[in-house]
Amino acid sequence: MRLARTIQLAAAIAAWVLTTTSVPAAQTNVAVAANFTEAAKEIAAAFKAKTGHEAVLSFGSSGQFYSQITQGAPFQVLLSADDARPKKLVDDGLAVPGSNFTYAVGKLVLWSKAPNLVKGEATLKAASFAKLSIINPVAAPYGAAAVETMKSLKVYDMLKPKLVEGATVIQAYQFVETGNAELGFVALSQLTGPETGSRWLVPQELYSPIRQDAVLLKSGASNEAATGFIAFLKSPEARVIIEKYGYVLDGQS
Repeated sequence: MRLARTIQLAAAIAAWVLTTTSVPAAQTNVAVAANFTEAAKEIAAAFKAKTGHEAVLSFGSSGQFYSQITQGAPFQVLLSADDARPKKLVDDGLAVPGSNFTYAVGKLVLWSKAPNLVKGEATLKAASFAKLSIINPVAAPYGAAAVETMKSLKVYDMLKPKLVEGATVIQAYQFVETGNAELGFVALSQLTGPETGSRWLVPQELYSPIRQDAVLLKSGASNEAATGFIAFLKSPEARVIIEKYGYVLDGQS
């Protein structure tokens, strides 16, 4: 009888330890394309609330992050603004094969603080402005999409002298916000607040889809927070946040 009680007591203590001892939280460094800044902050907060793990976010251009990662930057996850660089990191042997996937499809917008300036493609063809802001088309897919749009409309050569380039989508937005350019190509995700000024959602047929891929770097393969963040990014909770910021989910149009 005494032995049975001792066993029961030991089992109860073991169960109490298992239920009251929390698993230590892990941390991962995530490189995030600048256009996804606000969405990533909200997703990281939801991830931490659900798992206890922390995603430390760094924001910049996809091209810069690719270069930094190839030079040994301490990131475990990349949320790129394109699908080419995550694939290249896999091909380079720096990312986990099969871990890359499209977490969002971005939308390009021509935007101005002036209420009546942007009136569709006619605004670009009229060219009655001094400066047009775009993102560096080499470093950022939204910049490449802007150039592709202008070439599709056959206005690129005419507008090229008016272009001012931002290093990131945030800087391109700031050029318009501060009046250094009357209008600019930005990401729809930057205009999800109260509608101000004038805007034109560029038709998808004018530029190639901006498929934004995430990838787990090999440095994060054994990091619980890194693998957990990648998994959480695919969850219904994260997808609701992604859509809220103006992105289309993969498979939608």
